Parts: sequence; structure tokens; C-alpha cells
Amino acid sequence: MGHCDALVSRQLSSPHLDDSTIGDAPDMRALLKDNARYRHIIGNTPAIIYSSVPSGDFRLTFVSENASRVLGYEPQEMLDDSNFWFNHIHPDDTAAIFSSLAMLFVEDQKIYEYRFRASDGRYLWMHDTLRLIRDQAGTPLEVIGLMTDISGRKEMEDTLQRQAEEQRKLIEQLGMAQAQLMQSEKLASIGQLAAGVAHEINNPIGFVSANLNTLGNYVATLLEGIKLYQCVLGGALPASVAQSELQGFEDRADLQYLSQDVTELLSESNEGLQRVKNIVQSLKDFSRTGESNWQMADLHRGLDSTLNIANNELKYKVTVVKQYGELPMVRCLASELNQVFMNLLVNAAQAISDKGVVTLRTERCGDRVAISISDTGHGIAPEHINRIFEPFFTTKPVGSGTGLGLSLSYGIIKKHGGDIRVCSAPGRGTTFRIELPIDPARVTEKTKATATPVAKEAIETVEATEAPAKRGEAS
Repeated sequence: MGHCDALVSRQLSSPHLDDSTIGDAPDMRALLKDNARYRHIIGNTPAIIYSSVPSGDFRLTFVSENASRVLGYEPQEMLDDSNFWFNHIHPDDTAAIFSSLAMLFVEDQKIYEYRFRASDGRYLWMHDTLRLIRDQAGTPLEVIGLMTDISGRKEMEDTLQRQAEEQRKLIEQLGMAQAQLMQSEKLASIGQLAAGVAHEINNPIGFVSANLNTLGNYVATLLEGIKLYQCVLGGALPASVAQSELQGFEDRADLQYLSQDVTELLSESNEGLQRVKNIVQSLKDFSRTGESNWQMADLHRGLDSTLNIANNELKYKVTVVKQYGELPMVRCLASELNQVFMNLLVNAAQAISDKGVVTLRTERCGDRVAISISDTGHGIAPEHINRIFEPFFTTKPVGSGTGLGLSLSYGIIKKHGGDIRVCSAPGRGTTFRIELPIDPARVTEKTKATATPVAKEAIETVEATEAPAKRGEAS
């Protein structure tokens, strides 16, 4: 005998039911059986079903039997307390419910999530759907509610939120570490070139210093001549002696050569100081920290600035050939791109053993620009070319490189929405080609606007095409 049949038998054997009450027994049995089944279903649903009066304190008028399983309260206990529902809502959640409960009579339905105190004192998160039932005239009859325990979901949400916060902090720390690493690599690049930069500054400073010494001697000579002319004009010397002294001074001073040489010395000194100023400005532009704003920049100026810093590394064995095309201003992080140019130029110089050529080419390709840096050095071995963009991978001797230059360069170019490719063969030199969008933001918007679903074969084709650039293979 099933649960419903047993319940029906108990109800039919009740002393409160006589023959007149039972009436047509088969119909009554069917009715009781349906009623028992509904009670069984309601009592075993995951959610608590209840009803309440549609006014005042929302006193409960019915609570399904599963309340004892979910909350630990017997349904009758909940019905006996006219303020049971309000009294068991968490104090921090009551204000939000009270302030909007009146809207139930306007919208006919409200959904809340709040904490509800169970019999053991714990607060369980409940998802509560309240629906107002009206009669045919529109008068509120009762409120039907459906309470579901969502404590597990809330706990999972809290866990996910904590994990998301931890991940956010971790990403922030990684971003800071990457910025520090990038700055360290910048300073390491300059450190490797420090002697050359010092030499580049020392040369103009040296001849400017020598020119100042010569100018000092010239000034002493001119002051001597001024005193002599003052004596002559003042009549302190006889005319015959004055003429002889003036002639002797002019012969010693060689005023014609002195006037010409002074002009040349001043011009050379100004040129030398300008060279020092350019080098210092290039260092300042290259090494500055904290630049996080995207700006429109002249890439040719960035290349020239980087060449100024690396000049001593290049000039004794490398002939630099510039084949600049017409480039528009590009929205970018200029100092980071300068870091890429520096890495590639230094690598190109170090790849040339004796004498060679480094060629810089620039061109515009539609809404992108391309920068190529080629050298006539020893090239990259096939077994290494797939690894050159890996962090800390280097073929240089210990102490000659960090192995981060090309890895950071790859990350910088990808941040700008660009691509970097390498073409190299042993003994035939190496070419790095960088392609950058003129405006990364505009390209991103265009990509989103034109994105359409593609077949699996098309996706595989795209991935196969871009894989060489990611692995650093020849394009």
C-alpha cells in the first residue's frame, strides 16, 4: 500500500466521518486520494510553500510540511506566531523588504533574497517569491510564497567573489611586477650601453673643454691688447714706442686668425653641447617611468632617439641606413616602443662581428604601419628561432644578456594590437618586422563590429597562420 493509499485509509476510518459525511464513497475516496497526493508532493518539494494574509503583519495561514526539514520549525509553530515571518528575518535585511513590500499590491509579485533564522539559530539565505492573489473584483485575497534555501549558492558566490578579488589583486601585482620588470630591462639596456653613452657624452664635453681653454687664452690676449691700446690712447707712451708696441702685439696675437678661430670655436662648442643635450634628452625619453597614457607619437622620432643612445654600440662596426617612408602619428605608449627598438638595435649590433649594415625601413600599410630592422649579421640558428620570444632564453654568454628583451618586446607589441615576425638564416642576417595599428582602439571596435561566426576549418586556418609569429618563426 502506497503513502497516499495509507493516508486515505486513515482518513476514511476517522470517527469524524460517518456514512452521511462520506456519501458516495468511491468519489470521496478519489477526492481524498488526490488531496493526499497533493499534500505529499507539496511536503516533499525543495521549496517551502506558504500563504499569508495580504495586509498588516502578513500572518502565515499555511506552511508546507517540509518547513520542519528545511528550517527546523513545525508548520503549526509558524502558524501560531502572527509575526513569525518578520521576526525571523535578519535585522540587516528587514529594511530593504519593508521599504518595498507595498509594491506587491502594485506589481502583484515581488522577489527577495534575505537571511532567515532557522531553529538552530543559523541564518539561511532564502530566495522568496511572493505573489498576490486577487478575486474576480481585484480585491486581494492572500499572498502565496515560495521560499527556497539558496545558502549553498550564496556560499559559492561569496567564494567566487573572494577568489575574484584575490585574482584581481594577483593580476594587479603581476601588472606591477611586469612594469618593474620592463623598467629593469630598460635600465639594464642602458646599463649595458653605459660606457658607450658616457663616451658619447665625453667626446663633445672634451672638445668643448679644450675650446674653452683656447678661448681663455684668446681672451687673455685680447685683454692685453685692450690695455695696450688704452695706454696709447691715453698718451702714456711716446708715439714712436707706441707704434712699435702695437705692431709687436698684432704680430704676436695674429688678430685675423684669432677672430676667425673664435667664431669656429664657439660654433663647435655649441654643436658639442647640443649633442650632449640630445643624448641626455634621449636618455630621459627612453628611461622615464610612470608613463601610462596612450598618446599620438612620431615613430621616426622614437627610432632616432633610440639610435642616439645606441650610437656608440653601432658606429664603430655598423653603417645605419634609414629608409623611412611616410608615417602618420600612431597612438601608442612611445617609451615602451622605444624599448622594443632598443632591444632590436642592440641585438642587431651584437649579431655583427666585424663590419655590417643595419637597415631601418618604415612604411604605411592601410590602417597599420610597419617597421623593419634588418642586419647583415650571423643570423639565428634554426634550433633557436622557435624559442627567441621565450622569457629568459638567450644564446649570449652569461652576463651579456637577461633573455628578457625579445620576450618583453613581444608582449609590448601584442599590447598595442600588433604583430612581430622574424626572418633569419645562418650567415644571411636577420630581419624583425613589426606591424602596428595606427589606432589600436579603432581596430578593436572595427573587429567587434565585423566579427561573424566562422566554420571550424576557418578558425583552424587562422590559428595556423598566426602560429609562426607567436613562435617567432620566419614569416
